[in-house]
Amino acid sequence: MAVDLPFEKPLNDLRNKIEELNKLSQGSGIDFSEEISRLEERCKALQEEMYSELTPAQKMHIARHHQRPTSLDYIQSIFTDFIELHGDRLFADDLAIVGGLAKLNGVPVTVVGHQRGKDTKDNIARFFGSPHPEGLRKALRLMQQANKFGRPIITFIDTKGAYPGNTAEERGISESIARNLREMATFGVPIVCVVIGEGGSGGALALGVGNRVLMLENAIYSVISPNGAASILWKDASRADEAAGVMKITAGDLQEFGIIEEIIPEPRGGAHRDYASQSELIKDAVWRHLQELAPLSAEELVTDRYNKFRKIGEFREPEKAVQPESVQELPEVFETADSGQA
Repeated sequence: MAVDLPFEKPLNDLRNKIEELNKLSQGSGIDFSEEISRLEERCKALQEEMYSELTPAQKMHIARHHQRPTSLDYIQSIFTDFIELHGDRLFADDLAIVGGLAKLNGVPVTVVGHQRGKDTKDNIARFFGSPHPEGLRKALRLMQQANKFGRPIITFIDTKGAYPGNTAEERGISESIARNLREMATFGVPIVCVVIGEGGSGGALALGVGNRVLMLENAIYSVISPNGAASILWKDASRADEAAGVMKITAGDLQEFGIIEEIIPEPRGGAHRDYASQSELIKDAVWRHLQELAPLSAEELVTDRYNKFRKIGEFREPEKAVQPESVQELPEVFETADSGQA
């Protein structure tokens, strides 16, 4: 049973009232069908109103819901013959990144994603989905292998950011992010990235250089988490909801900016309400984009990826300085060295 968020309390109260009346009706034999029908209509109308007008902060809380499907949930539902590969061949196996070989509709692919934990113990082991350098190097190793053997790459983005502790800094987190950005830009295979929860900071960008970037309806994607932005702007991380409202981090905002290509709809109330339905929607979208990219050559794929990111944002040429009608020549300050005069 999905756990309700605070803003969903009025809807949850109505559902509980309907359930109580149903039980009372069965136990007492009294007919409450008319009252139940009326409450069900109210519940349906409230649900439609609530989920069609979600604020950025509310979407942020849905994206962070602890029951929201993870990368492994989608991998197991969408792909077949998945073989998880481990380690970066340099330091360790970072459990915050998962990936390996799989088949999508019978086509061999490489799939990589951030992995949050399912409970406290699992979250600690996976650093709450925040990768260390070895995690990003593992992802890069798998993507380089995919490029070598001509397999399409699919990434699932779901992290608040790269791990912010000393251990990540000591092992070169900035370099590992930069290397992933550079290498992903040069791969000659199709790359489709899907933001399934929260895409935050460089930890998300390190898996986000694709020919197509898709987002779930209630996912968020930003250069810094709302909590981090609030800490910097107002020295108060508790104002994360306020920061989310002004940062333009929702799927609709990012599609308008040209940062993503498609918004994948979610079941009413969020992806955690129906794992199977959400998996099918993602599978259809990813497969469609892979089919569109399949005819392109390696060079065309690199160019397509370059053009995608090159067109993001607006660029303006500075106005040329107006030259005066007549410019008075400056007197010569220095004579030649032979004259001995200045």
